[in-house]
Formats: sequence, structure tokens, C-alpha cells
Amino acid sequence: MTITRLSSDDFHEYVPELAALLVDSVDGGHSLGFLAPFDVDAARSWWQSRYDAVAADALLVWVACESGQVVGTVSLVLNGVGPGGKANGRHRGDIVKLMVHRDARGQGLGRRLLAIAEDAAAEAGLTLLMLDTETGSVAESLYDKAGWACYGVVPDYAADPAGVLQPCTFFYKQLAAAGR
Repeated sequence: MTITRLSSDDFHEYVPELAALLVDSVDGGHSLGFLAPFDVDAARSWWQSRYDAVAADALLVWVACESGQVVGTVSLVLNGVGPGGKANGRHRGDIVKLMVHRDARGQGLGRRLLAIAEDAAAEAGLTLLMLDTETGSVAESLYDKAGWACYGVVPDYAADPAGVLQPCTFFYKQLAAAGR
């Protein structure tokens, strides 16, 4: 298995497979901001709308490939970079859209993707990462085991793919930035 950070040049090539992975995740019941039914055209459009952020290095996207297929992804939002970047937030980022295909789960890929994003954040000089996930999900357990600290749970925060409101757990992790 290879894990590669996508350049803006590579990004468009991977959009169809990223879209298929997003559809698989939503179909599998994972709360990623989308409601079922969710089709590949909507997923492709969503990924394509991220291009400008990728080109500005405000959004870093990694793909995990096995046998030539995308089986996982994670993204890191650099809050102080690009259009709309927040000068007072240059020290922090957000982990978003960590997904592993249903056929590739249970093999530690989620942990590997998370660690790669954390390492890249530290290399970029970030000292604080944040994320949120559906309370009680497998992802919540992953973040807890990876040393993330819960700073709150909000009831009825977002709808799951079936449209049912679910609580959301918010996490942060402090990093030792490279070179500091």
C-alpha cells in the first residue's frame, strides 16, 4: 500500500476515485456531512470544489492506494493559508474527511493516514489540530487511542446519512512543531 500527498496537478486525476470512496463511506453510514442517497456525481462535484484550496496549499490531501485503487484518504486544512486564511489561526489546522473503504477497514489504515497528516502538520509548523466526529463512532475510538483529547460533545449536532440528528464529539491535539 502506498500513501501519497496529491499535488494540484494530480488532484483532478484522483477525483473520480475520491468520489467513489466518499459514496462508499456515506453508504456505509458514516457521517461526513452528506445525506443518503448520495451519488457519485454529487461526490465528484464536492471534491472538484476543493481544487482551489488544494492549489493554494490550504488543503493537503493524501490518498492510500492498494493494487491501483484508492482505499483511503485524509485531508488537512491549514487555517492560516490561502484565500480566507486566518492570520490568528496560522498555528492550527483541521483534520477532515478521514475515510477508509469498507473493504480495507480493520487493518490500521486509518491510524496510518491520521499519523501522516499529524506529521505533516508538525512539519508545517502547526502546534494545534482539531477535528470532530460522530459520538460513538469507530472514528471516535481511533482518535481517542491516537492521543487526541475530547473537549466536548454537542447533542444533535449533525444529521447522519439517514437524516437522524446525532451528537458530535470535538477533539484537539497539541503538536510539537518541527524546528521549534
